[in-house]
Amino acid sequence: MIQSLLVVGLPVLLAMFAGTAKATACNVTSPCPASAPCCSEFGFCGKGHFCLGGCNPFASRAFDSCKPNPICQDVTHTFADQSRILSNNTLFDGNTSAYDWVVESGNIVNSDGDLGLVLTEANGGTRLSTTRYVHYGTITARLKTGRWAGVITAFITMSDIKDEIDWEFPGAAVTEAQTNVFWQGVIPTGKTNGETHKGLTDTFANYHDYTIDWQPTSLTFLIDGKVVRTFNKDQTLDAAGVAHFPNTPSRVQISLWPAGIAGSAQGTVDWAGGMINWNDPDYKATGQFYARVKSVSIKCTNAQAVSATSNITSYIYGGDKASSNTPTVIYSNRTTLLNGAGRMVALQGGMGGLVVGMGLGLLLGVNALLL
Repeated sequence: MIQSLLVVGLPVLLAMFAGTAKATACNVTSPCPASAPCCSEFGFCGKGHFCLGGCNPFASRAFDSCKPNPICQDVTHTFADQSRILSNNTLFDGNTSAYDWVVESGNIVNSDGDLGLVLTEANGGTRLSTTRYVHYGTITARLKTGRWAGVITAFITMSDIKDEIDWEFPGAAVTEAQTNVFWQGVIPTGKTNGETHKGLTDTFANYHDYTIDWQPTSLTFLIDGKVVRTFNKDQTLDAAGVAHFPNTPSRVQISLWPAGIAGSAQGTVDWAGGMINWNDPDYKATGQFYARVKSVSIKCTNAQAVSATSNITSYIYGGDKASSNTPTVIYSNRTTLLNGAGRMVALQGGMGGLVVGMGLGLLLGVNALLL
């Protein structure tokens, strides 16, 4: 049972628009105005924290409207001390030396040294994101899932242009896990990229290690160190030779969210195992559904060598925004701070950086987002 030793308030959606006169919608064809230049992951224009994690460079006023993505660092996060988790992401200023995670919605608790993610009928679910990004690497989450119909536990990576790699645990199916892959938010027609992996011991009662091994040409999914799936870049090529394979810097996200609720599509409800029962004895006893995370480890690969003494601090998007079909990801030493200098300076390894070829795709929200 989770004991609520630390409860974090929910930053409601309206608070996200603080400082903007009007919540202007944005997308690739209708970018943000100069007065509110940054397009958030939810598709609204703003400034300040809108320009940090999740800021979509293609739908923003310009590529450099979004602040640079803080570069990956090898780390293992444990959660007995939660002082490096910022409870309200709208207060984050880009300073990764102060915070490792931000709470983007919902409530967290300290559960005997674990990170507890809380879902209540009122809070709409909980999601945390890392303040740093990963551009290829190996990420492992050791966790216990929920066990209730309609409730989804998720451990994913998500880029600012909706490249996404998922571990998801739907509803009461506590002997299985699901993996999925999305490229730039495009939901495949016909066969999906999703797979189900069965035969696990109870995922609510037992910790398991779930790994995303994301490399430039392949994805490998592991459970407790054993490979359960390999997904190769070359199997994603379309007729034009474009690989629909995640290739842009991404945040790590962990969440517990309600899929089985009124307003969800019937397919989503079915996938989640049905509607949530708010009269479930577990919910009645504690006033919450929950999942527990013991640790998250990140081992960076990067697509360009970055030494411990390098002056590289961030990833930025470049290229021709007008055509938007061949953007670049550049390894940069530009500041990630909201109040920091915004100009480009000389980079280790030269200005060429790393070019990542990709098509734009539809920037659609997918099922692992808390909307």
